[in-house]
Amino acid sequence: MRVVYMGTPDFAVRPLKKISEAGHDIVGVYTQPDKAKGRSKKLIPTDVKVAAEELGLKVYQPEKLREASVVEELRALRPDIIVVAAYGQILSEDVLNIPKYGCINIHASLLPKYRGASPIEACILNGDEKTGITIMYMAKGLDTGDIICQEETEVSLHNTETLTVKLSEMGAQLVVKAMKDIEAGRT
Repeated sequence: MRVVYMGTPDFAVRPLKKISEAGHDIVGVYTQPDKAKGRSKKLIPTDVKVAAEELGLKVYQPEKLREASVVEELRALRPDIIVVAAYGQILSEDVLNIPKYGCINIHASLLPKYRGASPIEACILNGDEKTGITIMYMAKGLDTGDIICQEETEVSLHNTETLTVKLSEMGAQLVVKAMKDIEAGRT
């Protein structure tokens, strides 16, 4: 499939690499703009940008995904699917309607629990015994689309950092399986 990938932090790196390894044609990677850090205000690239450049992929870093010129640029890439993992911007309806197979999200909780931006921290703070990954279709609204598949894991042996790595690895495996099922018409 022709894939546009959208992600920003380290959590989103493993799925990007796994999609590439699976042989999909990643026609563009969208990530947040580089941020100035420290006293020197040196621009630091996102983890996804670094990984995408290592893979030789074209990187896009728009301030706002909703701008008409950005939507047209995205449309011109003709993606079959858009895969999102912790991107940091809400996709407009115009963007959601571009790909043939829709937009899917790798979410780090067992939805409907912990919608939004900090699901890993929320499950640890609430003392949950289990959490997991949800692959879902994206719809207008925050984490409101239909669930494609889920996989769970124990929380007790992890802190935020190790749980983030575990869920990222799970998300990488699960999204490739979900993409295969979507392309084959099984979802």
